[in-house]
Amino acid sequence: MAKLAPTLYDLSVPTFLQTARAVGGFLHRTTRHCAETGGDLEELVTARLFPDMAPFHFQIEALTHHAVWGMEAVKTGVFAPPPLVGAMPFAELRAMVGDAITALEAFTPDEVNCWSGRKLDIEIYQPLDEENATTSSWGPRTLAFTPETFLLSYSLPNFYFHSVAAYNILRTRGVPLGKYHYQGQLRTRPV
Repeated sequence: MAKLAPTLYDLSVPTFLQTARAVGGFLHRTTRHCAETGGDLEELVTARLFPDMAPFHFQIEALTHHAVWGMEAVKTGVFAPPPLVGAMPFAELRAMVGDAITALEAFTPDEVNCWSGRKLDIEIYQPLDEENATTSSWGPRTLAFTPETFLLSYSLPNFYFHSVAAYNILRTRGVPLGKYHYQGQLRTRPV
């Protein structure tokens, strides 16, 4: 039997969903942990790993933006996530992840696969000089992608970065999470 190459849909939507669902799961676990231990969920919203690193709420917003709006960029040719909301109640962060999962589930394989291989010129705000990146050296740049290269080299790495940062913030605050909570439901083949 011939082995089929993964499609654009295979590389993107199920991949985003696996981790987005895992994030939803560890946010639920965090809520339960705080209820059982008397921990303050709202204190976690602004928690950071390091003083110069973005807070927990930013990590959640960014990971949902890179998943949902990454897919929208592939569809429309424009990466235009909504403006960041900022600190919000923990329950709203959980709802944001739930909304992202719902949005991702709405994409169909046929819809996504028809976008494959197109030219995709995306304007991204990033360091203009990557060797000497400082806050003042950032600006818009137009980068030439295909949907595959945009998702695999930009949206997915950013999505994973912010997912891991959110996980790590919760771990440093004592939430009992393990790697299996982060990796989520594996996509194994039927046996």
